Amino acid sequence: MADATISGIRIYRQWQPFRDGTYRCSGGRSAEGFDSTIVEITSRDGARGYGEMAPLGSFYDPAFAAGAREAMKELAPQLLGCAASGIEALYRRMELLLKGHPYAKSAIDMALWDLAGKRSGLSLAALSGGAEGEQLALYRSIAQQAPEAMAIRATKYIAEGYRRLQVKVGLDVNEDIARLEAVRAAVPTDTVLFCDANASWGTAETRRFLMATRNLDYTLEQPCASYEENLAIRRATDRPLVLDETIDSADMLIRAISDGLVDGITIKLARVGGLARAKLLRDIAISKNLKVTIEDTGGAQIDTAAYSGLLLSTPEHLRQHTVDFHNWVTVANASGEFAISGGMMAVPGGPGLGLDVEPDLFGEPLFVCSL
Repeated sequence: MADATISGIRIYRQWQPFRDGTYRCSGGRSAEGFDSTIVEITSRDGARGYGEMAPLGSFYDPAFAAGAREAMKELAPQLLGCAASGIEALYRRMELLLKGHPYAKSAIDMALWDLAGKRSGLSLAALSGGAEGEQLALYRSIAQQAPEAMAIRATKYIAEGYRRLQVKVGLDVNEDIARLEAVRAAVPTDTVLFCDANASWGTAETRRFLMATRNLDYTLEQPCASYEENLAIRRATDRPLVLDETIDSADMLIRAISDGLVDGITIKLARVGGLARAKLLRDIAISKNLKVTIEDTGGAQIDTAAYSGLLLSTPEHLRQHTVDFHNWVTVANASGEFAISGGMMAVPGGPGLGLDVEPDLFGEPLFVCSL
């Protein structure tokens, strides 16, 4: 039988500039691209798996690209000689070796899933529950600008085929109301809108926004930072509520379900620690009939294939949407067939992530360890 022992790990860096220029979100925070870290794991039988982690700057989530790479360098040598097929056991080992820092474990975990798929001949969707359907609904995020500029960007995305838009709010409430009204007026009436404040409002600002926009059709996403603030908003409105930043662990999701807080959740791989932990949250959400979005904090083809593969194995009637991050940036890190049409995306076929990765494109690795 082929040897699945981990024999080598390499770490690469790739800068991924944004196709549409500076990305702005609440509080005046902005980024010019994703600072991506790519992990390659090789087993003794020669199979290779790839994972990716790319935070949105250093301000969006508790994740810092340079720090993640240092943590990966700390973990990698201590995984050599372990069985690559024992994904859960390896995650427990990483938890033992490094407390916290889930984002630093995400790319390693992803590479292990890719490797398992390649060695078994199964796709990630098959490994994580079995694919339902062949396509996923996509949304496109509209970064914060003046209302008129956001309306123009919205019509651009509609022309490109997107039918679901995320309107970034979370600054001055009156301006945010104008932003939503401008976008809503600029797009077809059947366009699905989410308003995402990225946890930047308090309860007073959220209530004002809800009252002023009560006649508009949209879903509210992560209005406030604290659990208690969001619970107060939940009790004050019948508007559909989705939480993102708040849902960072299985314990937090179970609490939110118990309190009747959420109608849906957004799971980001780097935030929760990778595919293994994302699958756990996904399965809990499925058991309670919650709507599920699975995505990440950033990346290109490797990352897109990972979260979209997991979402494809989520029951079709509970899938909200995902995002095609590989189309946000001007560079590629793998080749694979992401067929996009009419606001829908097909996931690459083939074992693991279904991608062909050529590591020579990344230049010299930042770190190498091997048996």
